[in-house]
Amino acid sequence: MNNLVMNIAFVACGGAFGATFRYLIGIGIVNLFGKGFPFATLTVNVIGSLIMGYIFQLVQQESISSTPWWPLIGVGFLGALTTFSSFSMDSLLLLQQGEIFKAMLNVTLNVVVCLIATYLGTLLVLKG
Repeated sequence: MNNLVMNIAFVACGGAFGATFRYLIGIGIVNLFGKGFPFATLTVNVIGSLIMGYIFQLVQQESISSTPWWPLIGVGFLGALTTFSSFSMDSLLLLQQGEIFKAMLNVTLNVVVCLIATYLGTLLVLKG
């Protein structure tokens, strides 16, 4: 099997697990905190950012090979786990509902906390 087909298989497999994990996290977070704020999207974005930083740093340092790990986790799993479209829709819905503070809080938390989580993911590799 050639590399392209193999990488597509890795992306598809990772995507299936990422989407399932996102669904389960969403159910759990809504059960814990309700639907008043999009904590489920924030949670998967932070988790995904941490994993992204971690896996990226491992690949950069050549601690792990980019194939199969990058297509499997970096593209497939994390691509399905964290979706910017959900973040955008959550923010737009809050704005349409007149919840300007919640919308701005959602944007700020997702951007700032996810950048920090990505950085922490790289530090886990560098310090570990």
